[in-house]
Amino acid sequence: MANTVAELVFIPAPGLGHIMSTIEIAKQLVNRDHHLSITVLVINPPSSDSGTPITTYIKSLAKNTTNRISFIELPKDEIPPMYDPKAPVTSYGELVKSHCKSVRNIVAEKINSGRVAGFVVDMFCTCMIDVANEFNVPSYVFFTSNAGFLGFVLFIQTLYDNQNQDVIELSNSNTEISVPSYKKPMPTKVFPAIVQTKEALDFILQVARKSREAKAIMVNTFLELETHAIKSLSDSNIPPVYPVGPILNLEGGKRKPFDDEIIIWLDNQPPSSVVLLCFGSMGSFDEVQVKEIARGLEQSGHRFVWSLRGLPLDPTSNVPSEYEDPSVVLPEGFLERTGGLGKVIGWAPQVAVLAHEAIGGFVTHCGWNSLLESLWFGVPSATWPLYAEQQVNAFEMVVELGLAVEIKLDYKMDLFNPHAARIVVMAEEIERGIRQVMEDNEVRTKVKVMSAKSRSAVVEGGSSNASVGRFIQDFIRNVT
Repeated sequence: MANTVAELVFIPAPGLGHIMSTIEIAKQLVNRDHHLSITVLVINPPSSDSGTPITTYIKSLAKNTTNRISFIELPKDEIPPMYDPKAPVTSYGELVKSHCKSVRNIVAEKINSGRVAGFVVDMFCTCMIDVANEFNVPSYVFFTSNAGFLGFVLFIQTLYDNQNQDVIELSNSNTEISVPSYKKPMPTKVFPAIVQTKEALDFILQVARKSREAKAIMVNTFLELETHAIKSLSDSNIPPVYPVGPILNLEGGKRKPFDDEIIIWLDNQPPSSVVLLCFGSMGSFDEVQVKEIARGLEQSGHRFVWSLRGLPLDPTSNVPSEYEDPSVVLPEGFLERTGGLGKVIGWAPQVAVLAHEAIGGFVTHCGWNSLLESLWFGVPSATWPLYAEQQVNAFEMVVELGLAVEIKLDYKMDLFNPHAARIVVMAEEIERGIRQVMEDNEVRTKVKVMSAKSRSAVVEGGSSNASVGRFIQDFIRNVT
């Protein structure tokens, strides 16, 4: 191995946060060991509207090929898998699986050159472990969420496979249960929607079972943040777990001219005086909810930057629309009354805004990347989870770790049908959450301490830096 290059094939899931964090860990690995090279095989998302952030980002990757990291956009099948609105999670799984043939062909060519030494597959691409097995090369999982949720997924699979528990009945009940990766009992009301229906549960069970077959699991977290969860995963039935985070893309993508206006406006605000409301690449609300958010904001009296986006115009898509004129959905006179106090914008340059010293709080959908970014910049969060595992993330941040305040823990939207009816969070709850995240000094202090620990984890001598080193050593030992 001394003078040869071992190539790893990375396969991220077709989601913006998944691809970005995959590329960031790839950069770390090649920077740490010049014997490694990485090819990232990119799966296009199902809704490939040319203007969406993910498709724009994917198109930019080809130009970003760097020394020892290259990108191959996988071809779409001539006959793509049929999307079934009644089984959206299965359809997503089939989309990933439909690329096995392309992956097999690409890897076969590379194997002939004698270079491929292993696969690193996203948590939602574990079906690709079977392809790696065909070539007799080891597989590793990159878990883009946190250690607590990894433990939750493995626990659910144990309940189902080993204890014959009716997980769907449990997740739709109103009780609490002890999950090994959390110190505090978890209310079943925060179980995410992905374990509340049979078709979604079947997918998650497959993810858990296949993950157990991997040589190791890298997790986008750090020891100081999730000490209990990481220790709980040192079970002999679980592959070795390497906390390698926070893995963040701090460049935040290209800013638009309007983004500079926001930064200039923030430059003129007092430190820690502005709350950012931003709900991720797929977060949107109907007009009734938008008006409640506006009322809550106005009643709080706090300065704000609000990334306001509309429900998808295409009912088969989950990509929010942008308002040409947001006043059409806001309470009458809201923009005039709050003109000096806040800014209503469309898609937000989240990293650049969170990094600004004027930001003092963050109302977030609790996507794991967003929570890691808020901790990195020392900004306390108010939780408003929407989909995927975000309810579990909200529980961990508020109840388990005390690093966030609650607007909601159990709010859910149907990612595959954003127009479906949802509960309405009232202005009073929103106002209370905003006041708390901006005024609770105990949470703010804890977040500042964790911010310093997150930055220490990734530098030389830090826990995640050491963990990445151990992963490389163990990988090289496996292939030599």
